[in-house]
Amino acid sequence: MNILIQFYHLILLQPLLNGLILLYVFLPGRDLGVAVIAITLIIRLLLHPLAIKGLRSQKKMAVLQPKMKEIQEKFKTDRAQQSKAMMDLYRQEKVSPLSGCLPLLLQLPIIIALYQVFSQGLTPQFLAANLYNFTPNPGEINQMFLGVFNLYNKSFVIVVALLAGAAQFWQAKTSGSLGGAPAGGSKGDFASLMQKQMLYVFPAITLFFVYRLGGVIGIYWLFSTLFSVGEQYLVNRHFKNLP
Repeated sequence: MNILIQFYHLILLQPLLNGLILLYVFLPGRDLGVAVIAITLIIRLLLHPLAIKGLRSQKKMAVLQPKMKEIQEKFKTDRAQQSKAMMDLYRQEKVSPLSGCLPLLLQLPIIIALYQVFSQGLTPQFLAANLYNFTPNPGEINQMFLGVFNLYNKSFVIVVALLAGAAQFWQAKTSGSLGGAPAGGSKGDFASLMQKQMLYVFPAITLFFVYRLGGVIGIYWLFSTLFSVGEQYLVNRHFKNLP
């Protein structure tokens, strides 16, 4: 367990902390909010190839719904044959049902590490113990965003939480914008139910967690979600242009 903690500290926590501080120090204004936006864009650009691959896989899965239903009906009494036929379909269409979850799974430890950075990593003691030799110690961190908003003010946190929830709702809408509900969907269809859950439940969860975790995490979540909306738009446009 200690090895895993050390690995997490060396691979995620320290690099994120040092990257954030370097951006904070060298970007104009020494604005923590701007540094968070910058590191968010850097992280999302690094994850962009995997995210696009996952989104394309999700779209292909939606398009394959009618064929999947045919297989389920054809082999409804033979689960082994049904599973084999499903795997053959996935191989034939070059799609993986799990690839859509990969970007989210990769982002979870990053979000946890960023939360630790924002909640305890900006104290003088933590900075002194974890900054690289080439990273300048910024001293006391400026808590004002754009010179106007206090990142730790409750009113600001509420506004960011509402914006993050709205962005999550927008992302859920764009994820289902290619032809509405997944092909072959019905009121009892699992995929349709999942889409409705993403549309209404995820934004509420986002709002709650951002409110609880604070404005700095809220800025990361908001701009990360907006980046996801842009990626979804690119994938939707790609599929709409297919013959």
